[in-house]
Amino acid sequence: MNNPFYNNIITILGCGDSAGVPRIGGEWGACDPLEQKNLRSRPSLLVQSSTSAIAIDTGPDFRTQLTKEKILDLDGVLFTHGHSDHVNGIDELRSYHRRNKKHMPIYTDEITRQELLHRFSYVFEQKSAYYPAVAEIHVLKDSDMGIEHHINDISFVPFVQDHGDGVKSLGYRFDMVGYSTDMVDLDERAIDSLRGIKTWIVDCADYHKPSGYFHASFSNLKKLNEKIGAEKLFLIHMGIHMDYKKVLSECPDGYSPAYDGLKIKSDGSVL
Repeated sequence: MNNPFYNNIITILGCGDSAGVPRIGGEWGACDPLEQKNLRSRPSLLVQSSTSAIAIDTGPDFRTQLTKEKILDLDGVLFTHGHSDHVNGIDELRSYHRRNKKHMPIYTDEITRQELLHRFSYVFEQKSAYYPAVAEIHVLKDSDMGIEHHINDISFVPFVQDHGDGVKSLGYRFDMVGYSTDMVDLDERAIDSLRGIKTWIVDCADYHKPSGYFHASFSNLKKLNEKIGAEKLFLIHMGIHMDYKKVLSECPDGYSPAYDGLKIKSDGSVL
């Protein structure tokens, strides 16, 4: 990676599943409502350097997440895939356009590009003088996978993930930190992109299952990490069946549940 100092700060904006914790109406399931770390918003990540900030995904909680972190200017968005819990807050990019008068650069694969244009064409196309386009899409092709890219001074490496049932998502590496939401398995090319990271922020929605179908199981994560070699794994995409303290008590050394607001340096160390 290009940054020898790894000083960027990575914030887990949301570590919940597609419904969040609690689910609408106050359904906590097995999660203790008195444990603050059980309060989980939809999946999203923030990466900040001293001069730039980029987000990964714009889910339904995007406005609340970036308001909490006081992010007044955003330099780009990376999308993992087109599912609603990862894109439905894209309208919030309008506020950044009003503030800085710049089109937001978005990076994703061709399938997600098509989904975004189909559902949110007004974000990318001028509809009237009162509703300007606010973002532009840059497609990450197969030849871009495993290659370092940059948004200003923030570097990232995209890779393809298996999300089950023929669906693909994108994962991203930031220096010594990997991010794999909505993933059930990885091929060797993706593993090579992650190999040698210190910290892996990783989907474990099917934690207790012997094998996942759309999301990773704990047993599969252990097999994958035998090749990747991360020293620390933070589990994300957690639903109401995954109480923070209970999961923590069941995790072996090096594994732990994530929580909203957790900050990690891009060298892999936890702040």
